[in-house]
Amino acid sequence: MLGLQADTGYLLYRLGLRSGQLFNAALQESGLRLRHHAVLRYLGTVEGALQRELSTRLGYDPSAIVGLVDDLERLALVERRPAPGDRRSRIVVLTDTGRGFLKDTDVTSRRVTDGLLAPLDVDERATLHALLSRVNDEHA
Repeated sequence: MLGLQADTGYLLYRLGLRSGQLFNAALQESGLRLRHHAVLRYLGTVEGALQRELSTRLGYDPSAIVGLVDDLERLALVERRPAPGDRRSRIVVLTDTGRGFLKDTDVTSRRVTDGLLAPLDVDERATLHALLSRVNDEHA
């Protein structure tokens, strides 16, 4: 019987868990969590998104998205606007305050990632990222 350290899925799970813990701790002062950051990060790449698109893209339950967007809207990091071409729908867009917050958290994100991946050199980090991206793209 193989130990847990021989199970790649378990190692990915543990590393993801640790990454989330460290990132949540780093964001604690702002009152946000990694899930909020993921919404902001996605919105930083688009001109706005319907909540159902956020749910699909991020893999979060639609009811969770509502709460996350509510939290972000209360902090003026995002706002809901009428969707072009469909006045019944609303899109979520990043505000200027949200863009600034996202820039500030880039430093935090790099610090957390650098700490996690400290045992790897630059080339190994690039290889790991490329491999994880490839696997992720296959399952996205």
